[in-house]
Amino acid sequence: MKLEEIQQLQPELVERFTQILEHKQLSHAYLFTGSFASFEMALLLAQSQFCEDLQGVWPCGKCRSCRLIEEEEFSDVKIVRPVNQIIKTDRIRSLVQDFSQSGFEGSRQVFIVQDADKMHTNAANSLLKVMEEPQSEIYLFLLTSDENLILPTIKSRAQQVHFPKKQAYLTELLEKEGLIKSQANLVARFSFSLEDAEQQKKNATFFELAKVCDQFIERCQSNLNRAYLEVTRLVSLADDKEKQNQAFRLMELALEEQLRFSRSQQLLEKLSLARTMWKANVSFQNALEYMVLSLES
Repeated sequence: MKLEEIQQLQPELVERFTQILEHKQLSHAYLFTGSFASFEMALLLAQSQFCEDLQGVWPCGKCRSCRLIEEEEFSDVKIVRPVNQIIKTDRIRSLVQDFSQSGFEGSRQVFIVQDADKMHTNAANSLLKVMEEPQSEIYLFLLTSDENLILPTIKSRAQQVHFPKKQAYLTELLEKEGLIKSQANLVARFSFSLEDAEQQKKNATFFELAKVCDQFIERCQSNLNRAYLEVTRLVSLADDKEKQNQAFRLMELALEEQLRFSRSQQLLEKLSLARTMWKANVSFQNALEYMVLSLES
């Protein structure tokens, strides 16, 4: 993603970082919250530290360094992502060892940790010493869609920058790419990032799941006996953890549009409890059936 595109999505943040770069005040550790162009901004800032033909303070995007960083093949820009939904301690400890070494291309190094909330607690703690005693040529970007999942000790040692979702922009973009208005609106509300939206718009199962989630919520409000039948349909569609997580979010979105009704507020509380049970390893089916049963009482 080019500077011009990020500027369209996050103009205030581009202006803020322009001033930071102009005054050479880039901090050693940032926590980027919200996923709407946060990774793209981190990558752009990484390029700004190595670009061979800066355009003002921003990278040209065309030189060898810029191209290698964009392709994630530049030796002094390391990107860490979860594997099987977790960033293990050994991976972060290996990263910390790299902090103590000079860069291959120069003295600077940039580390980007995506989904930093998925770091194991010990992994997060391994970063603390480095963040407490930053070296002058090391820059760390931690990215998360939910800052509440980040350890307070990590948050206190990083500059926090929020990347708000531009829902209207995303809806318009999705419509231009071929989705009908209702689908575009749903994907825009559901997605935390442009990447999420691009993935879901091509996913026919996502729209089928959304329809069944809507029907389940409607049955919970009007016919609890039928709601039990919808649980069976939901379980057959949401046959893995990722889809089940999507289903909970889709049901939350359906209820958020109806919060003016007291019944919907009660149902949202029951849904939140069902999700908590599911996260505690109660089966998806049992959590939803318990939710329906609790509505009868």
